[in-house]
Amino acid sequence: MHRAARIDDAFLDWRARRGRRKGLQAAVIPYTGYGSTTWVRVLARVLLVKPDVAQTATPVQRVRGWRSFTSIPVVAAEVTITVGTETHVVKADRGGVIDARIAVELEPGWQQITLQAEDSRPVVENVFIVDPEVRFGVLSDIDDTVMVTALPRPFVAAWNTFVLDEHARTPVPGMAVFLERVVRDHPGSPVIYLSTGAWNVAPTLSRFLTRHLYPSGALLLTDWGPTHDRFFRSGRAHKANNLRRLAEEFPQIKWLLVGDDGQHDEELYGEFASRFPTNVAAVAIRQLSPGEAVLAGGRSKPEEHESKIPWVYAPDGAGMLEQLDDIGLA
Repeated sequence: MHRAARIDDAFLDWRARRGRRKGLQAAVIPYTGYGSTTWVRVLARVLLVKPDVAQTATPVQRVRGWRSFTSIPVVAAEVTITVGTETHVVKADRGGVIDARIAVELEPGWQQITLQAEDSRPVVENVFIVDPEVRFGVLSDIDDTVMVTALPRPFVAAWNTFVLDEHARTPVPGMAVFLERVVRDHPGSPVIYLSTGAWNVAPTLSRFLTRHLYPSGALLLTDWGPTHDRFFRSGRAHKANNLRRLAEEFPQIKWLLVGDDGQHDEELYGEFASRFPTNVAAVAIRQLSPGEAVLAGGRSKPEEHESKIPWVYAPDGAGMLEQLDDIGLA
């Protein structure tokens, strides 16, 4: 294991022992999951919180902003997941994150599961079950795609973690209408928001998306800190791995991939489209303004894409919607 990871583990262990002595208790912070009629991907995080927070029905509302970043994860916590009459026990990773696929039988559409860690109060979370007949899905980036970040890219993660408030962020013009229209035209489509942001800000991002009427969907974020072989986690690898996983989990679905031209989305989506051409319906890229492009460290240059997959470019959701409408996808 990387030395940084060993140091991080020792520090987390010290914080956990100190927190337990102060009376902190484990609580599950659930995140929206997704799945098929035979399995579900459960996403959550287990943190040490004050006893009154641990016993509330919605601890997620009480852990936010910089407090979420400084909260203490419960390493290797055991979480009991109840789906209908079935129960499953899963274990958190070294960051307290639950990312588990469990075998269940559920009807298509929005369903609910219950999660509980140690003696905390059970919490209920939604999961979206994809109908086997569905052939279309939407996957979207967040920063500078649905939410205007307007910050130098190296500062985005820190800003989102320490400062971010859903009331202070600005949605990209027309993007909520664009995504809602696409989903409405393709009933039953799963919606996935894929970002390099930390799990710490998932509650805030969820509130932002809800407040600005973006379609409901699962958030796929990452965990800060060193891995077993790296000092910092690779955000690019996080996105690439989840794209590949979605293609493997839903081989019948063609995804509309939505991102921006601030350096990496085009390249990632292009690589994915080359490797899994039957899993991409189209790629929609939001063109950053000159000021946003400077802060993002430049923008990628639109290239001639050799595949037959449609690529559309526009500075806002209205422009994307118009172009996708022309090719029959909206």
